[in-house]
Amino acid sequence: MNTTTILFSLPNDSNSITINNQSWFIPLDIILIVCLTLAFILSLVFLCIILLDKTCHTVAMMLAANSCFAGLFFTFTLIWMTIVSLHNDLKQIQYEDPPCKFRTYISYSGVCALFYSYLLQSIYRYMLVVYPTRLLWQSTKFQFFLIILTWIAAFVGTSPYIPSGEIRYHVDDQICQLYLHVSIILIYDVLYVYIIPINSTIFIYFKLVRYVKQINRRTTHANTVSRAQKELRMVHRIVIIVLILNILGLPYLMFVIMGLFTQPPKYHFRIAFTFVDISLLLIIIALFRFTDPVKASVLKIINKQPNIVVVPAI
Repeated sequence: MNTTTILFSLPNDSNSITINNQSWFIPLDIILIVCLTLAFILSLVFLCIILLDKTCHTVAMMLAANSCFAGLFFTFTLIWMTIVSLHNDLKQIQYEDPPCKFRTYISYSGVCALFYSYLLQSIYRYMLVVYPTRLLWQSTKFQFFLIILTWIAAFVGTSPYIPSGEIRYHVDDQICQLYLHVSIILIYDVLYVYIIPINSTIFIYFKLVRYVKQINRRTTHANTVSRAQKELRMVHRIVIIVLILNILGLPYLMFVIMGLFTQPPKYHFRIAFTFVDISLLLIIIALFRFTDPVKASVLKIINKQPNIVVVPAI
């Protein structure tokens, strides 16, 4: 593998630092930017369809739009990160730009909002089936209030990262991230951002599976059973999307766990974020596939025939 060695002097320091710029850095940066840009564009299309199509103006679609917006926000932060990394790789310099730590903070807030948005969807589907008479919990205003609450929780909950000093610039990866070692902030991040919302979503799914099996054994109206099965399918789709994030985010998790015991391998963040960036594109594709009103709207646009004006013969 070809490497390029660059020497440069730090400000106010006569010592020079050697950086090995691997030949695969720039091609990987470009591929990831293309991947993230596609995810960003598809997310915008998804949101535009929900806004413009009146059949999508429901509480369930509002929650789906929130998940899409959270994914859009997270994708934007990753595009920003990757462009900065590409710039540094092209210039072959080590440079921590002023908003580096802030960019990392909002990326953690974005992924936190994304995971909690899926949890919010699961709770809403569960309430529809188990507590169908509690209309207040299903109302647009109440769900919108919960959406705002989750975004506040995402930004406030990740705010200790900056003053803690745990967000550091990693020269090899040209990125600012939490330093992977035994620390309260890192353990808190894993619990608050990942484990709690993901496990809660999966727990709700199994609770709903159990409930649907119970009502199937009872003498219940066919409409009630059919509705419960429909909502169960929707939660199952949400779990699939969360699992896509989990599976492709597995390298990141492995490096985090490794950091608790030993030093992760070189370029670990470059490797981890490659899988994370790909997962965002797959997630938005899955959203189009699983969100029936949006899928119907897209098919309607594709299959729409142009108006043909027939001129009568003279």
